[in-house]
Amino acid sequence: RLPAVDGPDALGELRADDVLVLAVKTQDAEAALAAWGPAPVAGGGTAAERLPLLCAQNGVEGQRLALRRFRHVYGVCVWLPATHVEPGVVSAAGAPLTGMLHLGRYGAPGPGGDDTLRGIAADLERAHFEAPVVPDVARWQYAKLLGNLANAIEAVSGPLKDEAVRELYDRVRAEGESVLAAAGIAFASPEEQKEARGDKITLVPQAGAPRGGGSSWQSLARGTGTIEADHLNGEIVLLGRLHGVPTPLNELLQRLADTFARERRPAGSLPPAELLRLADEAQHAQWRNGSGKESPIGS
Repeated sequence: RLPAVDGPDALGELRADDVLVLAVKTQDAEAALAAWGPAPVAGGGTAAERLPLLCAQNGVEGQRLALRRFRHVYGVCVWLPATHVEPGVVSAAGAPLTGMLHLGRYGAPGPGGDDTLRGIAADLERAHFEAPVVPDVARWQYAKLLGNLANAIEAVSGPLKDEAVRELYDRVRAEGESVLAAAGIAFASPEEQKEARGDKITLVPQAGAPRGGGSSWQSLARGTGTIEADHLNGEIVLLGRLHGVPTPLNELLQRLADTFARERRPAGSLPPAELLRLADEAQHAQWRNGSGKESPIGS
């Protein structure tokens, strides 16, 4: 059991060598940043002015939100198989390492690391993480984003067991890759990711803590009323609209995930056959509407 508080007021003054880790879903980031940014630090100043903030989140938007308030922001690409469906209970079932956390500075004076980040990385490595400090953390985060495009599929329709559902994810990912290419955004290849992880993080089921699904599935299972799809599939939709690339499948998944969260529908309750039907309809509707571009994905 770890000590926990519901906000900075319960702690009093923060210490000058404290490190803040923003680990909420992106839709909850603004409230957390607004609460913790003004917190006083011993010796003067506020957390937003003095303390390092690590954005350990899916997607890429949390860092931009953080940099509006905090001066010292660091990005984290999180590979950490964990389950949280019951308040106060977290299962982190990775072995032999708990997870891999690529770290890098976000914003000026440029990408990469500094002494503060290298010190944080050393602490993480003593706690059973691999924590490489890299000059291009965004490249790893965008690679993770492409993988996270499957989160909404899993959340609304369950694990990607059927070949047809896995093929749907391939089509969804193809949209994402086309969008990133149009935007000129680099990402680590699947081969590079696989080589980095190796066999360092293997999911070992724990007694009494079954893993039903990933982070978005867990949000629906907890009935939180919100989900991170706006910053996963929605990030691809945003970039597609900015760069003129159609993204009908990611739009569909964003809409479905948001509806399931808002209406508190059970996780995984949409039959896969129905999801596939909706996906085909969305894609064909895009073609009928005529985007002026060839679709980046097959039927």
